Amino acid sequence: MHDSRTAVASEIPQHPSIWRGKDLARTRVPGISTGFVSLDAELPGGGWPVSNLTEIMPAHEGIGELRFLSPALAALSQSGKYIAWINPPYLPYAPAIAAARIILQTVLIVKTAGARETLWAAEQALRANACGAVLVWTGPTVDYAALRRLQMAAEGSHSISFIFRPVSAGMTASPAPLRLRLETSCGDLAVQILKRRGNPASRPVVLAARELLPLPTETGYARNTVPSLDRHSSAGTAGGTLPPSSLHA
Repeated sequence: MHDSRTAVASEIPQHPSIWRGKDLARTRVPGISTGFVSLDAELPGGGWPVSNLTEIMPAHEGIGELRFLSPALAALSQSGKYIAWINPPYLPYAPAIAAARIILQTVLIVKTAGARETLWAAEQALRANACGAVLVWTGPTVDYAALRRLQMAAEGSHSISFIFRPVSAGMTASPAPLRLRLETSCGDLAVQILKRRGNPASRPVVLAARELLPLPTETGYARNTVPSLDRHSSAGTAGGTLPPSSLHA
């Protein structure tokens, strides 16, 4: 009897329903690959979480936050899924989007009059369940209740969803299951996982600049045609087209 109990007890840790604190949390639905093997290995589900909100907090605008997302967006776009851009800070630059292999006909751009309208539009895009990905820019302040509504809308969808927030937001509570801070490290992109389901991340995931999509040749673009990963956003681009660096820097 003692031997049989010991055998059963030894099998418990291997049961698929058991989660151990040192492991990443299990997910019911596999994630969408980020396009970076090292990052996928650090995310529950092996990629961007489906039916959940992800917060991205760039150290500065144009650090490469969209080039960072472009492998997953391109894969969804090429499978016929729409990509909703809710209130982007600049008008997306079509040649850069195409160079990232995102099909332009799948890009939906929604301009809004303020944070409240932005959040409403994002919730509707998620509840409609018609998009493969929803990207949201809300501005510096969003309260917890609004984020919770957005997370609940994401839970009812089959989309991956991202909200871009300032680095300072990392000091406040959020219902988003995945929260990332983007910084630079010797010209590369350092991804600090502030929050994930499962054990906490011990160190940033560093993505070499060469892992990110190369810059396209952009004839006729007056400024910043070959920006570096560490380039800070320029006031000269405000109110204009989303600069190539935002997608490719």
